[in-house]
Amino acid sequence: MTVEQAATAIKEDGGCVIYPTETVYGLAADALNLESINRVFELKGRSRDNPISFAVPDIETVDEYTRPTDRERAFMRAFLPGPITVVLERRSGAGVPDVLTGGRERVGVRIPDHPIALDLLERVAPLTATSANRSGAGSARRVEEIAPDFRDAVDAILDDGETPGSESTVVDVSTDTIHRRGALANEIEAWLTEE
Repeated sequence: MTVEQAATAIKEDGGCVIYPTETVYGLAADALNLESINRVFELKGRSRDNPISFAVPDIETVDEYTRPTDRERAFMRAFLPGPITVVLERRSGAGVPDVLTGGRERVGVRIPDHPIALDLLERVAPLTATSANRSGAGSARRVEEIAPDFRDAVDAILDDGETPGSESTVVDVSTDTIHRRGALANEIEAWLTEE
């Protein structure tokens, strides 16, 4: 399966795709398509009040869907692309569905630092940015670690061997809060303290 075929499956068929990132394997679907988002929740067995982040290819695209402050923008310039999810105020009228955010006004945003993920995002974005696993199960660094029934339920798999790392760090710069410690957590903490 090529990146182009995976993008077509997402864009034209509302499909779900397993894709590699610089952290773990993710599950990509059209983050503005209600049916696709609902399918992600169902595949993962995830509670509807547990929001799903989305991924975009660059900081400029972040502005289309969210309203970052100057400080949040400075943080993104310092750390993205990279293994970080930044929680930002979603832009009203930008089409980010309530189902994605669990009805909240803030949404997690990723810009993964991985060539295949970025290639996919250049072709179709925003995409859901959630790990390719059932909720409660461990994240996968190799496709073989993803449950066979989960792999069988998606429309495409972009296998790039073993991914480098742990889960992303989830940070809300507006409140200096690290919601989940993952990659670069100490560096992020230092930035929040100094800036």
